[in-house]
Amino acid sequence: MSDAPADAAFEALLEFLRRTRGVDFTGYKRTSLERRFRRRMDAVGCASYSDYLDCLEVDPEEYGQLFEMLLINVTEFFRDPPVWRHLRDDVLPALIADKDPTDPIRVWSAGCASGQEAYTCAMVLAELLGIDQYRERVKIYATDIDEDALAQARLAVYTAKEMESVPPELREQYFERADQRLGFRKDLRRTVIFGRNNLVQDAPISRLDLLLCRNTLMYLNAETQARILRHFHFALLDTGVLLLGKSEMMISHRDLFAAADLKKRIFVKQPRTTMGSRAGAFVGAEENERPAGEDERVTRDAALELGPAAQVIVSRTGRVTFANLPARALFQLAGDDIGRTFAETDLAHRPAQLVAPIEQALRERRRVPVGEATLTPERGDARQLDVNVTPLIASDNLAVGVSVTFEDVTRFAAMQSELESNRRDLELAYEELQSTIDELETTNEELQSANEELQTTNEELQSTNEELETMNEELQSTNEELETINDELRERTGELNRVNEFLEAILTSLGLGVVVIDAQQRVQVWNRRAEDLWGLRADEAVDHHFLSLDIGLPSEQLAAPLRAVVSGSSPRETREVDAVNRRGRAIVCAATILPLVSSAGDGSPRGAVVMMEDRPRDDGQ
Repeated sequence: MSDAPADAAFEALLEFLRRTRGVDFTGYKRTSLERRFRRRMDAVGCASYSDYLDCLEVDPEEYGQLFEMLLINVTEFFRDPPVWRHLRDDVLPALIADKDPTDPIRVWSAGCASGQEAYTCAMVLAELLGIDQYRERVKIYATDIDEDALAQARLAVYTAKEMESVPPELREQYFERADQRLGFRKDLRRTVIFGRNNLVQDAPISRLDLLLCRNTLMYLNAETQARILRHFHFALLDTGVLLLGKSEMMISHRDLFAAADLKKRIFVKQPRTTMGSRAGAFVGAEENERPAGEDERVTRDAALELGPAAQVIVSRTGRVTFANLPARALFQLAGDDIGRTFAETDLAHRPAQLVAPIEQALRERRRVPVGEATLTPERGDARQLDVNVTPLIASDNLAVGVSVTFEDVTRFAAMQSELESNRRDLELAYEELQSTIDELETTNEELQSANEELQTTNEELQSTNEELETMNEELQSTNEELETINDELRERTGELNRVNEFLEAILTSLGLGVVVIDAQQRVQVWNRRAEDLWGLRADEAVDHHFLSLDIGLPSEQLAAPLRAVVSGSSPRETREVDAVNRRGRAIVCAATILPLVSSAGDGSPRGAVVMMEDRPRDDGQ
């Protein structure tokens, strides 16, 4: 395989990573970068960069292994102790002394890895300022492109081995026990803010007093280093301090930074006297002094570079000639995208089709609004952009190109959407309110009708109540009458009981078994002597036919006399019959049958009274 195809395949691999993962390695030194790629390719058995690209497409887990190889996260607490002592004893005290006691102190740890450097800086500043002043004034921004390292940094929990370089007194004051490890104090941890930032692509953090970027630039090529250092120069205050790694010399950028201590790689910012020159440092100008006309040009360039909206300039020949910082960050544009044919770039159709509007703007020489379009990045939330194409007219009235602006209207689109949603909700609420009013009116009418019905019902209830009161009085009167009758019945019952007791006493005194039967010869009275004589209780005999009773009396011999007496043909009948009493003894029963006559009637018999007397049998007879 020749070198040219291999280089093309490697560049295609880097472009694939930039497009799919948002990580741009094109600014890294090729030798070390290829060496680390080769290690992963050997590990997975890929012979070429094309094969490895195919491997990444089918095995997403390989990304993690690759990034772990490429993103070298070597860090520790108080790395290079002499450097930190110099910062603590000389650099930071002077920096703090130049500020008002209430001024904030802003620090950026770029390429922070798992956070030890950021927390080291926090401890040093807390020792210099005191805990209270530190909490009020200090903000430390720590960034990296490795999400796994950032996640570990946010936890701020470290093993005993990782804590070996922390002095015991600082370990005791700034760390808390967390199981078998130590965690940085939570109240101070809030002052350290971790986030993802790609130094090659993303905008820098600004208004910094101290910028720590150690052993990161050495992996990047000279062009990328220069761009990042210009960003650093823009980010630092005029009194700001830059700390680099031991292998980073800052030889060719003395117009941006001066060495405060070259051995310890501590640099101070070279202040610019004009706004144009300050902006020029950010966009790439390297001269400190320019003619007046040049300053105006640089000012215009800086205004384009730092404009609030993303802007891309396309020449009349269709090539991309300029993309400002917001455009490069928004669309992930690399340096080699400048100069390419616009139609070949992703911008030609993402987020909107722009080739036709550009041709229209050049042809008609007027602004062509493309309208709103949605940009969905591979990472992060979707953005709503208002796209406009404006022709650039030269002094000779010729269209030399177009300016394509992408204004981020995501917030306004969200507000518009929310406003529309609120409007719909309001309309719906109004309809529901109107419906509720109609229902209330209907309900009110129903309530009025119900009220009238209730009034009528109330009148009826009052009338019914009066009737019930009348009935209650009548019932009370009836109850009194019933109580009187009940008293009379109790008296009569008492009299009857006494009469019955008297009759029972008479019947018992007779010493005879007395049986009273009705006209149908059913037993009505069966006295105790009859019970004793025949062994049959009164409740067993009453209401039964006399002649059918199962007793020791041969009742068939008494049938004829009974009929004669009951029919009234005979006033008295007497019979003696052989019988067996309840004890099984043979006796002679003398039975006298008399008619049962009512004194109030016509004298005809209503039944008969049978009186029975037992006599011992005379065996000698």
